[in-house]
Amino acid sequence: MGDAVTIKDVARRANVSVATVSRALNGHVNVADAVRRRVVSIADELRYTPHHAARSLSSRRTHTVGVVLPDLHGEFFSELMRGIDGVARERGMHLLVSSYHGHPEEQVAALGAMRGRVDGLIVMSPSVSNAGCLGEHLLSSLPSVLINTHASALGARALSVDNHGGARTMVRHLIDCGYRRIAFIAGPEDNFEAHERQRGYLDALAEAGLESNAWVIRGDFDEASGHRAGLELVDAQQRPDAVFAANDMMALGCLFALNQSGVLVPDEIALAGFDDIPLARYVHPALTTMRVDIPELGARAMRMLLDDVAAPLETPLPLPTELIVRASTCARADSS
Repeated sequence: MGDAVTIKDVARRANVSVATVSRALNGHVNVADAVRRRVVSIADELRYTPHHAARSLSSRRTHTVGVVLPDLHGEFFSELMRGIDGVARERGMHLLVSSYHGHPEEQVAALGAMRGRVDGLIVMSPSVSNAGCLGEHLLSSLPSVLINTHASALGARALSVDNHGGARTMVRHLIDCGYRRIAFIAGPEDNFEAHERQRGYLDALAEAGLESNAWVIRGDFDEASGHRAGLELVDAQQRPDAVFAANDMMALGCLFALNQSGVLVPDEIALAGFDDIPLARYVHPALTTMRVDIPELGARAMRMLLDDVAAPLETPLPLPTELIVRASTCARADSS
């Protein structure tokens, strides 16, 4: 039905008045929860778009922004929320935060629950296979900003990190140090950021003529998968010279496995990560990594949502990364 659907159609299907539909969709408190759920469900089913779809946040009513993330656990998401919350506090905005734990159906439910309760959305949805589903359930009546999402044509602003360029830079650093057998602990198979970081790793090896040395072990962006990968590498018939993990959490898990096995870092195997979470500088040896200004990523998304609503839908340049060299990597004496 699309744009032809009117508020009267929603009211007729829900068997309530037009005024009740308006109150339910706009978050008024004088609507029973059961009625609100029925109205929101029918509005979503009919793909109803309110006439105020093109409004900007200057007319906001709830003074609340919805944040939908794949998870809330871990330093990355803590730092991301710190950046989002900092701008929200400066602007007198409240946050309504939901996590969908990587499950697409929970993401759909979270987006539906935001309707009528927030004036805009910040959504991180790195799942490659779920991009189409996300497009179907983004609320066209709400300004939205997507973070690190494989969805460039969903009618929403998108903000990303230079994952590919950062991974290439890290591999070049390791090669410049003399390492040649560089193993890569990859992220989740369906994750857009993981894809881009693995692509950067492979491209850098190819550029150096080392593509035959590619060694990819699947991880899951958590410490446990990094630990498993580290044990696998230690037990390999020929160990790598260096390990590049697609994020710091896996790198820290790998570091623990190497330490458990009595492998000296970086003397026997060098180690590097990606993100530069706060903990990376406090382990021993301190972790070489690609720095992502994670709080700035969240802050920039919030500013984009609040300030650029009326601006053209242009994709900004990816947030740059910075190579941070610490004690877990070094140039070897036999480097060429």
